Amino acid sequence: MNQTPGTRSRVESIDVLRGIVMIIMALDHVRDFFHIGAFQADPLDPATTTPMLYFTRWITHLCAPTFVFLAGTSSYLLGGRKTKAELSMFLLKRGLWLILAEVLLVTLALTFNPLYNLVIFQVIWAIGITMVILGVVVRLPYAVIFVVGLAIVLGHNLLDQPEAARLAAKQPLGFWWDLVHGSRYAFYPWAPNHFLLIVYPFLPWTGLMLMGYCAGKWFTAGYPSRQRKRELLLTGVALIALFVVLRFVNVYGDPVPWTKQGSLLKNAYAFFNVNKYPPSLMYMCITIGISLIALRCLEDIRTPVTEFARVFGRVPFFYYVLHFFLIHTITVIVFFLSGFGVKDIVSNQTPFLFRPVSFGFPLWAVYIIWIGVILLLYPLCRRYNNYKSKHQRWWLSYL
Repeated sequence: MNQTPGTRSRVESIDVLRGIVMIIMALDHVRDFFHIGAFQADPLDPATTTPMLYFTRWITHLCAPTFVFLAGTSSYLLGGRKTKAELSMFLLKRGLWLILAEVLLVTLALTFNPLYNLVIFQVIWAIGITMVILGVVVRLPYAVIFVVGLAIVLGHNLLDQPEAARLAAKQPLGFWWDLVHGSRYAFYPWAPNHFLLIVYPFLPWTGLMLMGYCAGKWFTAGYPSRQRKRELLLTGVALIALFVVLRFVNVYGDPVPWTKQGSLLKNAYAFFNVNKYPPSLMYMCITIGISLIALRCLEDIRTPVTEFARVFGRVPFFYYVLHFFLIHTITVIVFFLSGFGVKDIVSNQTPFLFRPVSFGFPLWAVYIIWIGVILLLYPLCRRYNNYKSKHQRWWLSYL
């Protein structure tokens, strides 16, 4: 039996943090569907944003990297109950299932287009393909996985220069480059009038998944609590410090160099506006740094708020798919109530049906709708979590 050292049956801080970032994630998706300016300007552009809009978008940067990182951590902890062979096979099957779910379920929830004229590769695809890769490399020694993951995280921005050169020469990166690293929102036809949009290239996310897997060692049953807390805090602070240093040096770690703006506030906007598509080294440093510090703090906190978040964190895939269907369904209702008609369902300017560019509300309304979405989802997620806790059916591990 080749197993990872024994793990606790459930790590509450991981579930709570995952739940928190998923609640925050819904805010960004509600903004996409309901904010009047969502398809008119970049909410992080120092020239056009406002403090509240910038915060609303920037805080959601924490979601995807934390989600991927904790998926790796949970995979390591799962290895405490499986052999390496069993863990490898599970990760391969679950990864392939997530890719299929991205294409069939998440794309439909996003677009509401049953003809699938547009398929979107987002975070579920990224987790799926990186799980497949982890399922292959999980048989390797821990040290090798750590070195490979660290090399990808630290080194993948070396590809920025050849990418910039090709784009400057007006040469497209091409499908495979975009799939691996580029992610420039290019549309690739896969059938007549059917396109694939690559939002999350897999290479940088693979590095993050592998690092999350290695971080799982901190949460094993025999790992001293005091040492874990100290290492989470020190590593988190070190990552944030590395972000600050790299940003001031302004040579490597993000494809878009930081440039000074006309005011202190706009300088701050530009300084923290790091690249998510693909996730740069600086982006991963600042987001994972914050998340590691949060993990350290959440280990000692038990409140009604953390218990509320934990429910979502225990059923992440169920929540993720459901929240898109709910948000888009509410969009359809509000679309017709706002006076739009059948002729407005399809727009050449947005990929989502029932979401024309002129549709939407001020930011304060987005927050009200977001709170409503979370409150509607909570009883459903709590009921499903209770069901999962009382049943051991094989398919529950995939949902």
